Amino acid sequence: MSQSLFTLVTKSGKARPVQGAIPSEIIKPVKLADHFAACSRLGRYLTLVESGRFVISDDFLSPRMPRDAVALASICSKDEVVARAALLPLGRIGAQAKNRGAYEELFSLIERQALSPRVRAEADAMLEGGFREARILELEASLHDELNPARLRYRTFLETVALLVAGKVSHGFFLDDFIDFTNTVAGRLDFGIYSFCLDRIFSAPAIPLKLKKTLVVELMGFPPLIRRELLSNILASAATNQELAAFTRHAMAMHLKKERVLEVELLEAVKMKRLSTGDIELSLKGQNAAFASGQA
Repeated sequence: MSQSLFTLVTKSGKARPVQGAIPSEIIKPVKLADHFAACSRLGRYLTLVESGRFVISDDFLSPRMPRDAVALASICSKDEVVARAALLPLGRIGAQAKNRGAYEELFSLIERQALSPRVRAEADAMLEGGFREARILELEASLHDELNPARLRYRTFLETVALLVAGKVSHGFFLDDFIDFTNTVAGRLDFGIYSFCLDRIFSAPAIPLKLKKTLVVELMGFPPLIRRELLSNILASAATNQELAAFTRHAMAMHLKKERVLEVELLEAVKMKRLSTGDIELSLKGQNAAFASGQA
């Protein structure tokens, strides 16, 4: 992420004015925005502060979501669905005459800085359309057209889970449906919903341990960012069977490089509150300083 975004919110929670930053009308020392910035610095998906659950697109339907947090979500969310959803309430606020100047500046920043090319393009479309309601509705419909089929597929997969628990489908059928479900919804379903689904599977006593172990092995082939979140969830959950936790650690050691295992363990420690984001940042800063000293 660019340096300009890093300097939007300091560790003390105070905003620093930087060229091209989010307008001062939006930046305030709000805890949730600071938390989103911290998640971004660790390369994580965004979570809510108190519950630790992942942010989903539906969260932006609430007027209680602070504007600065919504703005940061649109820029730094690793979940493109969440980032696109965050644009919609911002666009509606920007459509109000009293906010137009500040939000034109904000959307120019999003257009330059957002992680997602799709979000950058949609921010540009809102600017070009002058925040017209028709343009916002068009982008909203596009998001829902992609999201609704993914959520429908999610519900059909839950039916397969219920059939498995009832002993009406084989382990092989369940595993095949899980792989198809994952491939079908990848990038189209909120990561928070997908993660919640897997968390329930791994914690459900009715689902055989052998099948859970098979799913853990499947996770080893997932992209690093997603794999890190899902594996650390297993290890940090109080509902995880001890044997499953031990198997997960063994599988990580067998299938992943040491640095990838360390990434999972560090995130586990953050979720278990044994480490804070600041602790990790200080550690990384110390490593970078030592590296720079060695180079000198």
